[in-house]
This record gives sequence, structure tokens and C-alpha cells, in this order.
Amino acid sequence: MTDVATLTMNPALDVATSTDKVVPADKLRCASPRFDAGGGGINAARVVHELGGTAVAVFPAGGMAGQALMRLLAEARLDCEAVPIAGATRESFTVDEGSTGQQFRFVLPGPELSETEQEALLATIVGLSPVPRVLVMSGSFPPGLVPDFMARVGAAVRQLGTRFILDTSGPALQAARGAFLVKPNLRELGEALGREVCGEADEAAGARELIAHGTAEVVLLSLGSRGALLVADGIEERLPPIPVVARSAVGAGDSMLGAVALALAQGRSLAEAARYGMAAGAATLMTPGTELCRRADVERLFTETSAQEGAAGG
Repeated sequence: MTDVATLTMNPALDVATSTDKVVPADKLRCASPRFDAGGGGINAARVVHELGGTAVAVFPAGGMAGQALMRLLAEARLDCEAVPIAGATRESFTVDEGSTGQQFRFVLPGPELSETEQEALLATIVGLSPVPRVLVMSGSFPPGLVPDFMARVGAAVRQLGTRFILDTSGPALQAARGAFLVKPNLRELGEALGREVCGEADEAAGARELIAHGTAEVVLLSLGSRGALLVADGIEERLPPIPVVARSAVGAGDSMLGAVALALAQGRSLAEAARYGMAAGAATLMTPGTELCRRADVERLFTETSAQEGAAGG
């Protein structure tokens, strides 16, 4: 079986560069650009591949940006199933300001997908061979997505015997049912519950509300600088942040998700998978622009934090 398949409904050609200072009206001289295939699920698949797992990325592609995205994935030797669409794949643009260290991120909305194109994406997922152990659906949704599309993906995946990991927000998270794991941040959790979440006890209670509602069996709540909270039946574990020197936050959440998915596909426990994901997210913070984590950094951070937790427990 393939370890992980990913579904990215609104992929992007990521462009990253830098300039000394971002000011209005001036013509800004920039460094040579870096191009990456982006979008939540694609980033997660890239991380699985980087960490030594097998992954296939499913996504719609159209226009020149779509062709460039497919070429980048082929150069990276990442398996993909691109569904042709009439619209043009979006682009995103990241600029690092050298004088301040600040980062500016510009993200375009992406093309509207027809119902026929949406059906083709669903059929591609169902027809994957070999069947993946885990499917990750991550990233923003394009305009015009059929409201029940996500639920249909989840139902189809469960019939395959595949674990479904979902990273979404807003109405999509509110409507989600039957996922194995969801990974909201604190704001997204509050939006899904329709109330503000205040304090550690309420964070855990809110995660359990999602589980009781049937959204997912497991909630991995991202808490930013405070780390993460893992909640499932019989599990409530806080994962402290891993201190690193941050260069760029682009793709950190996707890296965390990809590492979690790979660890689960390999049969690791939920707690171990979550810690592996924390290491991947932290490792991505260490890289510039749109670059994702590096395997050596992930393994080192994971080993170091596991050793520290073992010493603290001893």
C-alpha cells in the first residue's frame, strides 16, 4: 500500500523572493525567485516524500502555473495524479524583507471548479492503486465547491479502509463528519463551536465537543507558540513547542500534518505521531521562504525531544 495520498483542491505555484525593504510605489529590486509546488495537501505529500515515505498527490491543474507545478513535482520525483481543469492554477507570492526580517505573503483565490471537475477528483481518489493507508485533505477550498463534497470524500475513503485526516476551517470544519483526525488551530476551533475558547480546560473541552459531535475521532489542536493539544478517547496530552530559530512559517502546519500522516501509516501511536509532527513543523520554521522541512532536522529534533521527555518522565 501507498503510505499517504493527499488531496489538494486549490493548489498553488509558490513564488518566494526577498528584497531589502518593502515600500509602497517604489520599484523593488528582488533576489532570484524560488519556485515550489504548493497547497496544503501537496506540501504534506512533499514532506512525506522527504521523510522517506511513499506519497501520491491528487490535485486539479490548469494553465501555465498548473504546468509549472506538475513539472516541479516531476523534478522532485513525487508521484501525482493531476486532474485537468479549464481554469488556471493560482499563484502565491512571498517576500522576505531583509532589513527587518518580516515576511509578506500574497495569496490569490484560485479558479472555480465545475461539478464535472470535482467529480473527476473524487473518482481519482477512489481509483488510486495501491490504496493509501492514510488520505490527507488539506488546504483552502476553491470558489464554487459543492457543499457536500468533503463528506463524500470522507465516506469514499472510509469504504477503502483508509484513515481520513482533514485540515480545514470555517463552515467546512463545522460540516465535517467521520474523519479520523482533524487539526484546527484555536481560532478555527472557536469558529467551529460557535463560541470563544478560553483557557486550557476549555481547549480540551472544545476538542471533546468536536469528537462528541462526530467530526473526528482525534483532535490535534494547534496552539502556536504554546505547542499543541492531542485529544482522543482516553488521551489528553499537551505537546510543548520545540524552540528553534524561525526563518519562515510557510508550510509549517502542512509539514506537521504530513509527518503525522506518515507516522500513523507506519503504525506509530497517536502520541508518537503527534510528536513527530511537532518536530516536522519546527524543522520547517528553520528553513527560508517556501522551503519545507529537511529530514535530518526532523529526525534530530524528534530524537532530542523524545530524549528530554524520557528524562523528565524518569
